Amino acid sequence: MKLTDACLIVPDWPAPPNVHVVQTTRLGGVSQAPYDSLNLGTHVGDNPLHVAANRQRLSNILPSEPVWMEQVHGTIVQDAALASCVPQADAAVARHVDTVCTVMTADCLPVLLCDQAGTVVAAAHAGWRGLSQGVIERTVEAMHEPAENLLAWLGPAIGRDAFEVGDDVYQIFVNHDAQAAEAFAATENGKWLADIYLLARQRLAALGVTRVYGGEYCTFHDASRFFSYRRDGACGRMASMIWLGR
Repeated sequence: MKLTDACLIVPDWPAPPNVHVVQTTRLGGVSQAPYDSLNLGTHVGDNPLHVAANRQRLSNILPSEPVWMEQVHGTIVQDAALASCVPQADAAVARHVDTVCTVMTADCLPVLLCDQAGTVVAAAHAGWRGLSQGVIERTVEAMHEPAENLLAWLGPAIGRDAFEVGDDVYQIFVNHDAQAAEAFAATENGKWLADIYLLARQRLAALGVTRVYGGEYCTFHDASRFFSYRRDGACGRMASMIWLGR
């Protein structure tokens, strides 16, 4: 079977025509609950044969095998063209045609970037830990392009009404930039609701990346389309992929 358009998200953003992006949802695969159905993660406890079948369906619409990474909520950026195995990294950059940068998420924020000339692309896995430690900054740095020449797309992540964090997370972001307080709303139980999309936009803006798109999803509340670790615990993983075409 092939993945249909209804199973995928293709961003509406003004990227150059040779820049291609595909965002998977939980739809269109063969995995059984709680990984139903297009789980692409090999590390979540799903049947390996099901994951392989799901990845095969995905590979049918891509120019090459995605560069899968072992994500550790850090800031290491991998040159996707040099990845000979599964690198331990949370971002990837590519300048070669048909090299597919890929991050997997189930609430964390995928950030996809390209330059306006269509010569370099990147994908970053930006959960709150990586985001606070500078994964976006490291990724933009690795692209070796002026920030004002870059565009960013924010893929599906947990929404601000569902992302509850403790005071420790609030302090980490506010200590880095007082403006980050705008992305937090206090709750009655002494916690905070964090807007990870706004936190990412602030980090991008501080670098000079102002053309930012996406950010309208909530993986937690949209159970029909998205996996959510916060909502379900055991669940699958979605993929955010970007590459340069010919």
